[in-house]
Amino acid sequence: MILLVSPKDIDEVKEVIEGGADIIDVKNPLEGSLGANFPWVIKETKEITPKDRLVSATVGDVPYKPGTVSLAALGAAISGADYIKVGLYGTSCYNEAVDLMEKVVKAVKDVDKNKIVVAAGYADAHRVGAVDPLIIPKIARDSGCDVAMLDTAIKDGKTLFDHLNKRLLSEFIEETHSYGLKCALAGSIKKEEIPTLKEMGCDIVGIRGAACTKGDRNYGRIKKELVRELLELCKD
Repeated sequence: MILLVSPKDIDEVKEVIEGGADIIDVKNPLEGSLGANFPWVIKETKEITPKDRLVSATVGDVPYKPGTVSLAALGAAISGADYIKVGLYGTSCYNEAVDLMEKVVKAVKDVDKNKIVVAAGYADAHRVGAVDPLIIPKIARDSGCDVAMLDTAIKDGKTLFDHLNKRLLSEFIEETHSYGLKCALAGSIKKEEIPTLKEMGCDIVGIRGAACTKGDRNYGRIKKELVRELLELCKD
């Protein structure tokens, strides 16, 4: 299973790289679950990341504004991100989500067809009025994305597993794979939950809090030693 770790600044980026994470996922947790960071942070991250690793960037917990979001996604791609993640926060139904992600895919793939586009839903979508998380695989497939992802919108200590049980998550993974797509799961994932995700067949696990001091995604700091521990669990 691939380990994606989300640093918020260049000092943390260096810790993630030294810790050995497969994907360095630039985000800004102070702006939300999938809060966007600045183009220059993505650019510098790409410049210092080893060639055998990939850089990801979140575009944000986005509204249903396809033009705005596709332009932001293009900015992330041009800044150096290999993965472009879009949090479908303001889309309330399948049609809106597909419309938005189609525009993102076109904006990104017109620049580089090898860039990877991620449609990210929220396991706790009912708490914020976002699109049903269980239709994210279909949204990803029908809009031309490469990865279907789940996270949590509200970071209050509850994890992915508090909102969706193992059966539903397994079905999500299986459906995603049936479309030939990769599956990424995040949402305040705890260290002890990683083996379960690996056993279920998850392709990519997304982490921030578990790699931070005191497990605090907002005010803790990512440390390479914690990243290494998580990496070992993913690769065992």
